[in-house]
Amino acid sequence: MLIAREAEIERLRQIITELQRHRFGRRAEALPEDQLLLGLEEAEQVEAAEFAASEETAPAEKAARGRQRRANRGALPPHLPRIEMMVDIESDVCPCCSGKLHRIGEDVAERLDIVPAQFRVLVLRRPKYACRSCEDVVVQAPAPARLIEGGIPTEAMVAQVQVSKYADHLPLYRQAQIYARQGVVLDRSTLADWVGRAAFLLRPVHERMLAALKSSPKLFADETTAPVLDPGRGRTKTGQLWAYARDDRPWGGADPPGVVYVYAPDRKAERPITHLAGFRGILQVDGYGGYKVLAERGEVRLALCWSHVRRRLYELAQSGPAPIASEAFQRIAELYRIEAAIRGHDADARRVARQKKSRPLLEAMEPWLRQKLSLISQKTKLAEAIRYALCALALAGLEPLPR
Repeated sequence: MLIAREAEIERLRQIITELQRHRFGRRAEALPEDQLLLGLEEAEQVEAAEFAASEETAPAEKAARGRQRRANRGALPPHLPRIEMMVDIESDVCPCCSGKLHRIGEDVAERLDIVPAQFRVLVLRRPKYACRSCEDVVVQAPAPARLIEGGIPTEAMVAQVQVSKYADHLPLYRQAQIYARQGVVLDRSTLADWVGRAAFLLRPVHERMLAALKSSPKLFADETTAPVLDPGRGRTKTGQLWAYARDDRPWGGADPPGVVYVYAPDRKAERPITHLAGFRGILQVDGYGGYKVLAERGEVRLALCWSHVRRRLYELAQSGPAPIASEAFQRIAELYRIEAAIRGHDADARRVARQKKSRPLLEAMEPWLRQKLSLISQKTKLAEAIRYALCALALAGLEPLPR
């Protein structure tokens, strides 16, 4: 028990150190999120090894941890196939009186198993037929079309390469190394050819999905940076990945959820203008000025995201004593509580609840924010956060945009 307790203390100490560095470290030294997670994984692995060592000499502790795992592991997904294995007694003769045993029940335990990815070869045979009377007649079924004409991959193989590259972030050279372990030698350039051709063939699907989203009455838009290889310079350049999304499930909407990503080499206002051509409705965004051009044209109505408003104030409130930011954060929390209570209700019920409960809070928040803004330096982060909140209130139809 002492070893286990010390391992737990050391794990928690390391986690706290990593979190402090991630949260408060200098920008040049602060850990990015993925590095932080790697550090936490290492701490948890060390802890598990220490527990395993202590359990070897403490059977009671081993049994207790086994019961804890069984209580916390949850249920395995029902859609997974079940392969049953029977572990039965060797003889149904009673060891006490030699009578015949009868079955009174059973214990059932499920464990998660995996069949490692395995390549297989699909052999396509197309018989040829000839007529004994007509020497020039040969009949054969046409070959099915291939995604990569003249290539060896099936559609499933190309899809696997795409998912591994874009969803699992496995570069093509690493995929080639993984395949080589099973004796399948594929050059990286060959995989790149598959990816490029698949991207071309998927373009109509991408365009159709974006068109379907733009037919919605409201959309969410956001953009984030993406490092892009810059051949010849020996480093990467910064591109932009734009996301346009719709998800009406929490509000009982009938439209299916969807998201479309569009890459652009820069963050110019012309990018969302081009992407959203033909869209007419409400566009929920952050404070990026490029979206304002769409609003000025009268094509869309902007709605600033309260999550962005809340995040700015939360960061200020958590970094030290900040009474204004803390109170603003609490006021926004009241709005969140109202939304939590009406989530899933129909549109009319939500509108009535917001007019009755949320609108008075927003109307009281606007003059309070303006009064606090007049008391602080206009160059501070708090002033920036307040101006952003006032913009959100203005776009909600409560006040003119702040100057």
